[in-house]
Amino acid sequence: MKDTRTLLVTGGAGFIGSAVIRQWLADPALRIVCVDKLTYAGNVESLKPVSDSARFSLEVLDICDAAAMRALFEKEQPDAVVHLAAESHVDRSITGPGEFIQTNVVGTYVLLEATRAYWQQLPADRQQAFRFHHVSTDEVYGTLGDEGAFSETTTYAPNSPYSASKAGSDHLVRAWHHTYGLPVVTTNCSNNYGPYHFPEKLIPLMILNAIAGKPLPVYGDGLNVRDWLFVEDHARAIRAVLERGRVGETYCVGGRAEKTNLEVVHTLCDLLDELHPSSGLHRRLITYVKDRPGHDRRYAIDCAKLEAELGWRQQESFETGLRKTVQWYLDNGDWVRGVTSGDYRRWIESNYGSRSAS
Repeated sequence: MKDTRTLLVTGGAGFIGSAVIRQWLADPALRIVCVDKLTYAGNVESLKPVSDSARFSLEVLDICDAAAMRALFEKEQPDAVVHLAAESHVDRSITGPGEFIQTNVVGTYVLLEATRAYWQQLPADRQQAFRFHHVSTDEVYGTLGDEGAFSETTTYAPNSPYSASKAGSDHLVRAWHHTYGLPVVTTNCSNNYGPYHFPEKLIPLMILNAIAGKPLPVYGDGLNVRDWLFVEDHARAIRAVLERGRVGETYCVGGRAEKTNLEVVHTLCDLLDELHPSSGLHRRLITYVKDRPGHDRRYAIDCAKLEAELGWRQQESFETGLRKTVQWYLDNGDWVRGVTSGDYRRWIESNYGSRSAS
């Protein structure tokens, strides 16, 4: 038996993927191959803490490249795949849906086919132990009213090009299990936050704008509700499902922290008043802007199945996790400057303007 278990982590230079890799490489029994195209949201600096590890390697590849994926499986002989590679920003999907269909749907199909071809030629014991873990989003379920929460049995009802593309990838993964027997597990998570988050999403964007004294743009009335999950807790949940989840099953991962966007921004402002005092209270920077098309009103996750079956529990409350996040951005100006230049800066100036991200 091998001394180490080799994992392929697609999208490993992204926000969640890099958190998974940084956390999991503390286990000497794991070897991780990061597969990333290194688009605007992929950042090798997020992997710097583990870059010197002999059990880590980075392959700059596109999951849509079938030949490259087949060659990678042959070279690395993985024991599992954790599939995180995806275009994930709703605003971008509205202005340019094609990239989302290509990466999230076509890319997942190509990866599934490469995985299936590799898995089918493994010896029986390795076939049985192999897993393909698909990481998805609660946005595939659409929007909620004032009551209730998404669960593993909620009907799919995506409302944006992004969520529709992720729903398509979820269905492909399910089909490859039921049709071909590929041993898959799927997780659908709520909104993540934490260190190393690319600053187009609500929390990092608001932190950095506030630090710079820029307006804090809030969509509509600011009362859209999201459930917030600290990224390190999510990484622990992904590993629990990968190692102990039932094959063919879906597990919802949430933070049990429903907040309106305005509550989040108010909390961030108050934290920055304490940790980064300015010439005035940061709440004065809040600016309301026109809502985006198809903006889902409320998300909430019921993660009881994950808790009951696998014993997962979040370790950070929203308050403790948000404080850690704000402090990290205050302490890591070099990382921030690195990701707010080049392609990101040009895109933000030409397409993003003063609109919020949430």
